[in-house]
Amino acid sequence: SSKREWKPLEDRSCTDIPWLLLFILFCIGMGFICGFSIATGAAARLVSGYDSYGNICGQKNTKLEAIPNSGMDHTQRKYVFFLDPCNLDLINRKIKSVALCVAACPRQELKTLSDVQKFAEMNGSALCSYNLKPSEYTTSSKSSVLCPKLPVPASAPIPFFHRCAPVNISCYAKFAEALITFVSDNSVLHRLISGVMTSKEIILGLCLLSLVLSMILMVIIRYISRVLVWILTILVILGSLGGTGVLWWLYAKQRRSPKETITPEQLQIAEDNLRALLIYAISATVFTVILFLIMLVMRKRVALTIALFHVAGKVFIHLPLLVFQPFWTFFALVLFWAYWIMTLLFLGTTGSPVQNEQGFVEFKISGPLQYMWWYHVVGLIWISEFILACQQMTVAGAVVTYYFTRDKRNLPFTPILASVNRLIRYHLGTVAKGSFIITLVKIPRMILMYIHSQLKGKENACARCVLKSCICCLWCLEKCLNYLNQNAYTATAINSTNFCTSAKDAFVILVENALRVATINTVGDFMLFLGKVLIVCSTGLAGIMLLNYRQDYTVWVLPLIIVCLFAFLVAHCFLSIYEMVVDVLFLCFAIDTKYNDGSPGREFYMDKVLMEFVENSRKAMKEAGKGGVADARELKPMIK
Repeated sequence: SSKREWKPLEDRSCTDIPWLLLFILFCIGMGFICGFSIATGAAARLVSGYDSYGNICGQKNTKLEAIPNSGMDHTQRKYVFFLDPCNLDLINRKIKSVALCVAACPRQELKTLSDVQKFAEMNGSALCSYNLKPSEYTTSSKSSVLCPKLPVPASAPIPFFHRCAPVNISCYAKFAEALITFVSDNSVLHRLISGVMTSKEIILGLCLLSLVLSMILMVIIRYISRVLVWILTILVILGSLGGTGVLWWLYAKQRRSPKETITPEQLQIAEDNLRALLIYAISATVFTVILFLIMLVMRKRVALTIALFHVAGKVFIHLPLLVFQPFWTFFALVLFWAYWIMTLLFLGTTGSPVQNEQGFVEFKISGPLQYMWWYHVVGLIWISEFILACQQMTVAGAVVTYYFTRDKRNLPFTPILASVNRLIRYHLGTVAKGSFIITLVKIPRMILMYIHSQLKGKENACARCVLKSCICCLWCLEKCLNYLNQNAYTATAINSTNFCTSAKDAFVILVENALRVATINTVGDFMLFLGKVLIVCSTGLAGIMLLNYRQDYTVWVLPLIIVCLFAFLVAHCFLSIYEMVVDVLFLCFAIDTKYNDGSPGREFYMDKVLMEFVENSRKAMKEAGKGGVADARELKPMIK
């Protein structure tokens, strides 16, 4: 192992400066892509829209060579109107229709060409091709080609983007049908969608319930961490048993309910719900049995987690802003994703005008600049990982400050802000390097997943197995590197070393404490997983009860899946911070016990509760016959 002494919080120096410069240059490149697309007119074409002849709506245009109807003055025509807005190209994800610039969108449905003609005369908005006068709409033989498809649906302009969009979006239903390939019967899809639409208030209420439950669980973790483990264990067992029992009871009840008085459509929905209840009940039974067996095996180790949770609870008491870290990270990610999507839309409308096979204008990029798409995609992954890594470094820096401050009264006024300050001043290069390593693993995995989706049903069994194996291996490598990166950030926060040195030191510490990692860290993560399960089960059970007592017949499957997925994501966002704190505390504790022995001048930084936790862990490991090699020296806390 490394012979270098660890000096927590003593020396501060900038780390991985070349990687910070590389990341800054990369971000400048991202800004160049955005600036290039705006400078080439993409912003005006995206916001104001353009017709099929290359004219930007709402302004005077210049003539394009060999392009008819180009160079028109559309100062009074500010909206883009599609002759057939429901004609979707599902492969290229765009509307296959002639686009015109018009003065106003038809707010009411126009059923005949006479209605289209009256609309043009009354509003001054011609909805047929520029070559056809409004007086010729009902007499010209070309009206069926040059005028919109009848009936013209009522539409309204999209705010800020000046496109006439149909008010009734039912014509886009086939877009969803094309995305959901596992549904062979469209009636099933329609029943699923109707179930979501009729249950949208319940879905929204249950999503808010999951958010409230997650925040309540965080409060419980903060104030009653000593009994939290046992509370979670008992509630999860009771919740899983109760949920399984309720599902079987509802299945038996609906199976016995009379079906002579309902319509055939309602009978089909009732049969779908009965089948879904049976699947849910069987799945819940299997899950409950597996969960009970796991907890039976780990029952002797559950008590070991209580003290660690108690110390983590103390961290949240001293650092209350830790609870809000998911919000700041989510806010930063949303801002970046909004910028990324905006630039992506700019790229879709940038380039030089090119005439396609139908004689209409498309804007395409030629030459080396056409590869800006790939640069932009890499930027999405790297910068997203960079933001997540900044959160990990911020949390690690705050917890390290708490752990290695002997007198907690001398903590900074806001350790979180102090950690952010150290991150910005010293460690952005380390974060950039760690996030780039994750990006290098994530990109090949995404490419293989894309190839697998494109070759689905075409490749042989051997190729499919190789692809899935490579994807699985890269996924495992990514998870391992994520865990190592998090511990490397902790080592950097402690000793202010560069990424590679910190990763090596953290790896050595983790290998030396492999048994503790397996028995302490894993059990803690498992208990947090039980907290997520509790929130999902509580939200799902509430959803089942609410959907069961609705008077109208709706399909439960999709609303319940949406609610449970949202509940899990919310619980994961909150509890992942707690999990991160536990991991940082464990590495700090391992370093503390390695380089300090409790003697004068080398006192431990840990508090008494964490030492009791270690002693209890050793006793339990000895009772299980696995602690024979443990150090028998009694640990003594620092004198306060």
